[in-house]
Amino acid sequence: MTLQGVRRWLLGETLPSQDKLIALAQWLRVPPDQLRYGAEIKSEIQQARQRWDDAIHFQERETFEAFLALPAPQRKIVREVILTFAKAYPEKT
Repeated sequence: MTLQGVRRWLLGETLPSQDKLIALAQWLRVPPDQLRYGAEIKSEIQQARQRWDDAIHFQERETFEAFLALPAPQRKIVREVILTFAKAYPEKT
């Protein structure tokens, strides 16, 4: 890496190539995805996933698995029914 290359990366003008990003991550001892996307996005994704995991119980998981096993045309119908119910009975906050 050159000083000018690092400068352009820090200014957001370019991104380092994958091999340079990995080398930099090893040198800094941080995950390469943290250098590319930042630490905040990983935390946001984990929080969203945790909310999803906490809200879904066994019966919902079983239902989702059955839904995913359906052929595409039947999944489309089920999706439309669910969205229709969601519109008819909006969440009350």
